Amino acid sequence: MTIQGSVPTTFRTAPRSRPESTHLADLLLQAAEQYPDNGLRYCGADDVTESRLQRYPELLGEAFRILAGLRARGAEAGRTIALLLERPEDFLSTFWACLLGGMTACPLVPLRNDPERWSAQLAHVNALLDGPLLVTTARLRDDMPEVPGLAVAVLDHLTPDACDIAPADVTISHARPTDVALLVLTSGSTGSSKAVMLTHANLLASMAAKAEMQGLTSTDITLNWISYDHVAALLEAHLLPLSVGANQLQTTPDTILGDPVRFLRLIDAHRVTMTFTPNFLLGLINQALAEMPGELTLDLSRLRHIVSGGEANPVATGVTFLDNLAPYGLDRDALWPAFGMTETCAGSIYNRDFPDQDLDAEFAAVGRSVTGLTIRITEDGGDRVLADGEIGEVQLNGPMVTGGYFNNAQATKDAFTTDGWFRTGDLGCLVDGRLTLVGRSKDSIIVNGVNYFSHELEALLEDLDGVCTSYVAAFPTRPESNDTEQLVVAFATTLDPDDEAGLHRLLIAVRNSTVMAWGFRPALLLPLPKDAFPKTSLGKIQRSLMRKRLETGDYAAHRAAIDELVTRHLGGYDAPVGETEQALAGIYAELFDMAPETISATAGFFDLGGTSLDILRMKRLVGTRLGAADLPVLAILTAPSVRELAKRLTVGEEEGPAGYDPIVPLQTSGDKTPLFCVHPGVGEVLVFVNLAKYFVQERPFYALRARGFNPGEKPFESFDEMARTYAAAIRERQPHGPYALAGYSFGSAVAFEIAKILEAEGERVDFLGSFNLPPHIKYRMDELDYIETAVNLAMFLELISKQQALELPAQLRPLSKDEQLKHLIEIAPPDRLAELDLDLPRFTAWADLADGLTGLGRTYHPSGTARSMSVFYAIPLRGTKEDWLNNELRRWDEHTREENRYLDVPGEHYTLMGPKHVATFQAILRAELDRSLNGE
Repeated sequence: MTIQGSVPTTFRTAPRSRPESTHLADLLLQAAEQYPDNGLRYCGADDVTESRLQRYPELLGEAFRILAGLRARGAEAGRTIALLLERPEDFLSTFWACLLGGMTACPLVPLRNDPERWSAQLAHVNALLDGPLLVTTARLRDDMPEVPGLAVAVLDHLTPDACDIAPADVTISHARPTDVALLVLTSGSTGSSKAVMLTHANLLASMAAKAEMQGLTSTDITLNWISYDHVAALLEAHLLPLSVGANQLQTTPDTILGDPVRFLRLIDAHRVTMTFTPNFLLGLINQALAEMPGELTLDLSRLRHIVSGGEANPVATGVTFLDNLAPYGLDRDALWPAFGMTETCAGSIYNRDFPDQDLDAEFAAVGRSVTGLTIRITEDGGDRVLADGEIGEVQLNGPMVTGGYFNNAQATKDAFTTDGWFRTGDLGCLVDGRLTLVGRSKDSIIVNGVNYFSHELEALLEDLDGVCTSYVAAFPTRPESNDTEQLVVAFATTLDPDDEAGLHRLLIAVRNSTVMAWGFRPALLLPLPKDAFPKTSLGKIQRSLMRKRLETGDYAAHRAAIDELVTRHLGGYDAPVGETEQALAGIYAELFDMAPETISATAGFFDLGGTSLDILRMKRLVGTRLGAADLPVLAILTAPSVRELAKRLTVGEEEGPAGYDPIVPLQTSGDKTPLFCVHPGVGEVLVFVNLAKYFVQERPFYALRARGFNPGEKPFESFDEMARTYAAAIRERQPHGPYALAGYSFGSAVAFEIAKILEAEGERVDFLGSFNLPPHIKYRMDELDYIETAVNLAMFLELISKQQALELPAQLRPLSKDEQLKHLIEIAPPDRLAELDLDLPRFTAWADLADGLTGLGRTYHPSGTARSMSVFYAIPLRGTKEDWLNNELRRWDEHTREENRYLDVPGEHYTLMGPKHVATFQAILRAELDRSLNGE
C-alpha cells in the first residue's frame, strides 16, 4: 500500500519559508530580521531559571565573524567543514557560518576514552570527505590524536581577527538548492561510517513540512537537551524552531541524564511548548517520579507536544508518563511517537493519535507522514507493493529524502530500489494510512535512541582469548515493560568445560570490552555450544532466530547455569537484612539491570560490573533514597558490598573516623598469592579498579592508598615511614610469603623498598613489578614544584588535557596557590568533577597530599637490592621508548641480585591501564605473575 502524507485542516499552521528561499542561510537571515527579540537561551546552571539569551541577530553576527575567520583560513564555498564542537553555542554559530559561506557542515563527536578509535575515525573522515577543514576548540585540539594530512582550525583563533567585522562587510555565498548543506555520519565503526548527504532543498522541504504538521509559530518555545552529533537535535530541535522564529531553550545531556526530573522543571520554568526526546528518558522520568517522596510544583499546561523518536515507544511507558503528569496540566494527547532517519531529515512521520488508538498494542504506531512524504510497504525489499495490513519493508519517497551517501556509490545504490524509493531497513505495515513498525531487516540494536551495529562488536569480541572465531552474536531483546532495547551477547568458548574460573574471567572480559566499545553493559552474556548458533548456508549467524529462541525460553537452562556460576563465584547468595541493605540491593539491581532478589548482600559493586562511570549514578541514587548525599568515592572502594556499604552508612558520626588502613581490597576472591599494588604519586588507587577485575577467582588484588585523605589523618613524614607502614599492613593481611608486589610510577620505588623490608624479615618476595618507572626518581621529583604537581594531578584525573598540562604551569605560576587551584577546577569538565566527587576544597587537599608525596620522592635515593624485578615499560612522558628502556629502566639491574625481565606493554605512561589497553596489560601481567609464582 502507498500513502501520501497529508495534514488535517483543524491544526493551526505555521508560515512556510519564503518562496524565494533556496538555501538554508535564508532561514537565519529571516529569523534575525523578522524576530529580532527571539533566539536561543543556553541553560547549564543548577538553577533552571537561569539562562543566557543569544538573540537571532546576535547568532547571525557571531556566524559572520566565524565565516570571516574561515575565509581567512582559505575556506571558500563548497568546502566541507567538520565540526568537533561540544558546546551548543560554539557548534551552532559555526554551523551557520558554514551555511552563510556556502560550505558543507559535518558534525563529529570526540572519542576521548579511545585514542586509537578516535584516530581511526578522524583518518576515515579525512579520507571520506576529501580533506575537510576540522574546526574545534583548543581543549579538544590538545586531546586529539595526530592525523597526517588533517587540516585543523581552532575556533578561538578564527574570531580575533574578525571581531571588528560588521555583518554588512561579509558576503553571503548563495548555495543552490541541490548543493549539500549537511553531511551526517552514520553510526558505523570508525572506518566504515557513511556520510548522509542532505541538500538545502531536502532540509527546506523538511522544515516546512514539520512546521506545518506541528503547527509551530514564532510564539512557541522549544527545549533541546540532545547533543548536536545527533541529527534530531540539529534538525528537530534547532533548525525547525528557527525556521518559524520561535524561541529555543538549549541545555546539555549531562544536566538531564544526571537528574531526569530537571527536564520537567525546565519545561515549567521556561513555559516550553514543544520538545523532543527519545523514549528512554520518559522511562527514567517515570522511575524518578515513583521514587520522589512528595509531589512537585509544576505547570506543564503550555506544553502542546513532546515528539518521541529514535527508538520504539512502549505504550505502557507513554501512558504511565501521561498519567503521572496529568495532575500538572499535561494534555492526554501531548506525547507524539515519531519516526525518522538521518536520511529523511530526522522526524518525518508522527503519531498524533497516541495513546487512544494504541492501547491494545505493546508498541505505539509511528503514525502518518508529513506533507510531501510518501510511504509504501513492499515484499522482500523489492518494488511489489503490499496491501493494507500486510507486513513488508518500509520504503519512502519525497523531497526530504537524501539522494545518497557522499563518496560511496555502492552504499547509495544499495539504499534505493530500482524505481528510486529509499529502503529504510525497517519492517512495518500500513493500516488506514497509519504506519506501525514491527521489526528491522538490518542487524542493529537501538539502545537509548542510538543505533549500534552487531557485526562491529562481534569482530571486537572475537579477538578475546577464549572466544571462538565466527561464533559471536550480538542482538537485541526487549523484556516486558522495558523502556529501551537491551543487548545480548552470545558466544562459544575455547575453554575447557570444567574451567569455571576461566569462564567467569571471560564473562568479565566480554562485559568490559562491550562497555569500552559502546558505553553500556550487556543485559545478558550467554556462553553457548557451537551447535546452538543457527547459521545460513553461507555461514552467517541468524541473529533474529536466536532472539526468538531466547524470548521463547529455549536458552533458559543456559541462562540459569550462568546465573548459578556467577553467584557461586561472587561468594554465594546472602540475603540482604534490614531496610538499608534492602534499599542498597535495589540500587545495585537497578544499576546492573538485575532482579533485586538476585543481589547478594556480600557481592561487591565492582564484581557485579560497576565501573567508575557508575559511581556518579550510584551516589545520586544513594543520596535520593537514603539521604547520604555526600557519599564519597572511597566509601564505594573500601565498602563495595551491600552489607559493607550499609554498615558504613549506618555508623553514627559519634564513633569518629575509622583508623587508617592503607590496604584497599579491590578484588578478594581466588586462592593464588595476593597481589599488592602501590599507588602512583597522586596517592590514590582508582587507577587499579579496572585492572583488578581481571583477577576474579584467581588471586586477591589489594591496592595501597596513601595516608592523609581522610579527616584527621597525618600524611607520611618520610619515605621510610611510608614503606614500613605499607610493609606492616601487608604482613597483617598476609603474614608470610611468598609475596607479590608491584608499583605504578612513583609506587615502583615504594614497592622496591617494601620488598627489601620483607626480605630483611626473612620472607620471600617472588614477584616484584615496576609499572614504567626507573629506580632513580629524585631528578623527576626535583622538576615538580607545587603547581607542576597540581597540574599533573589534574591531568592524571582527566580534568585537563596533556597539552594543557605542558602549558599551564608557566601560565599559573605567577598566581597565588588558591588562584592556581581555582583555575584548574574552573576549566575542568563539570561531569568529570561530579564523577570524581571533586570540588575546590577536596582538590586542594588532594594536591597538598600529592605535593607531600613529591617531597618525599625528592629525598629518595635507591640503595640495596631485591631478588629480581619484572619491569613493564610503556611510552614515557618524554623521549623515545627505546631510550627510556635502555638508559633509565635498565638501571634496576643495579638493584637486583638476579636477572630482571623487561616486558613491553602498549600505551603511554598515563594510559597503560586505561580503557584501551587494560585488557592487553592484564594478560601480560597475569602471565608474568604465574611465571614468577610458578610454585602455586
